[in-house]
Amino acid sequence: MLLAWGIRFFMAGALTGNQLLGGYAPFALGSIAAAGPGMGGLSALLGAAAGALLLMDFADALPFLATAVLIYAAASAFQGNKALSGPRVMSLMSAGLFFAVELIYVWDAAAPGQALTPCVAAAGLTGASAWYFWPLLHPAEDRPPSEGIVFLTASMLLAVQGVAVAGLSLGRTLLCVLLAYTSFVQGPAAGTAAGLSLGLAADLCGGGSGLLTAGLGFGSLLCGRYGGGRRHRAALCFLGGTLAVLLCTGDPMTEPLLIESGTGMLAFLLLPERLFGGKRVLSKPKNETADRLRQRLNRTAAALRDLYESCGMTESRENPAVIFDRAAERVCRECPRCQQCWKAEYRSTFQALDALTPSLLDRGRIGEGEFPPVFASRCLHLNTFTAAVNAELSAFLLRRRYRRQLEEVRREARGQYAQLSELLSSAAASVEPAVPAFAAPSCRLGTALRPKRGERVCGDTLASFQTEEGLWCLLLADGMGSGELARRESDLTCRLLREFLEAGIHPEAALQTLNSAMALRGEETGSFTTVDLCTFDARSGEASFYKFGAAPSYLKRGTVVRRITGASLPVGLRPSPSAPDITRVRLEPGSFAVMVSDGVADPGEDGWLQALLSQWNGEEPQELAGAIMEESVRRQKARDDCGIQILYRPAAKLL
Repeated sequence: MLLAWGIRFFMAGALTGNQLLGGYAPFALGSIAAAGPGMGGLSALLGAAAGALLLMDFADALPFLATAVLIYAAASAFQGNKALSGPRVMSLMSAGLFFAVELIYVWDAAAPGQALTPCVAAAGLTGASAWYFWPLLHPAEDRPPSEGIVFLTASMLLAVQGVAVAGLSLGRTLLCVLLAYTSFVQGPAAGTAAGLSLGLAADLCGGGSGLLTAGLGFGSLLCGRYGGGRRHRAALCFLGGTLAVLLCTGDPMTEPLLIESGTGMLAFLLLPERLFGGKRVLSKPKNETADRLRQRLNRTAAALRDLYESCGMTESRENPAVIFDRAAERVCRECPRCQQCWKAEYRSTFQALDALTPSLLDRGRIGEGEFPPVFASRCLHLNTFTAAVNAELSAFLLRRRYRRQLEEVRREARGQYAQLSELLSSAAASVEPAVPAFAAPSCRLGTALRPKRGERVCGDTLASFQTEEGLWCLLLADGMGSGELARRESDLTCRLLREFLEAGIHPEAALQTLNSAMALRGEETGSFTTVDLCTFDARSGEASFYKFGAAPSYLKRGTVVRRITGASLPVGLRPSPSAPDITRVRLEPGSFAVMVSDGVADPGEDGWLQALLSQWNGEEPQELAGAIMEESVRRQKARDDCGIQILYRPAAKLL
């Protein structure tokens, strides 16, 4: 029991070091919610308090501790109530309490609009942390779920990224060890996917410029591809890959990153042999040919190029006139001369303030005597107006400096995407081709799309394809809003994700990388997209549902219908690292996997859809899609875009 309390204490304390933009520490708050009431939750609360005192600024620690106490108090109040003490309620409750507390500080911020987005994202991450940590702290099986272990490992590594030992980042060094181990054991595909996704997550959380994404991704690729079953060779390949990328840049972080990767490889060589499952046998990768590897590399390079192009730089400039507009809103609204200055004599007021703008921006402050006489002579509150202008000017200059720094980080990240794409293309050109052959059992598909009433195009996008390994992939993306803008966003999301999947990248890693890139893009566009992915391996019969903010899906076999849901936010709204909701099931012969967007059926009122699926007894998925769409239009009146995608695994026929 004491060991369990100690684990919760140190887990919450360590996670306070993983702070996102705005000084938020959502992982630590999620661990408190997952720990629950009693001494276990109190241990997590005390650990978070200790971590806040050691690792956080006072301004950030105060709302953090307030939220932590409220979460523990709510968990204690719900103790004994099965309906209110489960992981779902605790996740929603922790996210809601976080948002309620932080909203007060956001409201008082100099730029509430800019502060709201990271606050909402951190609230979602608080709930997600509670959801993933819950099965680890309350295990129901002998082995905890792998997604929870991955989430905790990534959180811990990012938490210690800023901890330095002899000038080296402990988190980044351990990250190199983890990636080398993954590449050596799992092969180049899994290693490259892990390197790209975890490198990008570390870059975004640590304010990096993309060096880790490129260096760790390419190092993991070479480690898995050319390691040859020998650890010393794998370590040299990993180190050579990071060297090839990092030495090409003039970034000041290059030298420490090189030292950290070298230290990580030394630690990798010292790992116990039993972690690798005994002696490895040199052999060619199973079902892997030179031509297939070359195609994968080319497709990954193409996907990164598209990702680079999707994050196009759009310089955002704020008109300095907003300084005077906001000052006037605060001071002039109640003035008896407001109508005269800002309506009857608006032209002279505008010209007077416009002439003052260049010197105002150069000096960063203004005095009462600097206003033109035509304006100063009729202003009844010149002293108050001057103070308001100076306050708004300070906020304007802070916003401009923040945008410039953000644009520089984006520019560096885009450059690393382009560089890594070129490196992968060069590696693909050196692989000699061969001709693979693969055949997988067939499935049947059904689709239906309908735009929102009054719109000409549908904001939902569907895609279905089969990879070279025989994996069936069904995509459904729902862009924010409706019409052409929503269609472009959902189409871009589907296209990028398809390129990653066809390149052989694991679906979870592909979705995490896509979410990180879309979060970066969302800073420019303010848009987001839900992603619903279903993969089906016809050889094993396993179907996996990956959801980022998507509507429920349904599994139908005979008259039995199973509802599959998720609680994550759409891509573009979640910071890194963020994993999708994953549900794995067995798709028996004669079963249907049904995916719909939220315009088809309200997730809270989908009883009619489940009844339709239960009663339908046909075998053509296209007919089923048509029946669902027809009933949806009758009930929902096409108030939103509608998208339907169905996969049917035919029943085996007796000879």
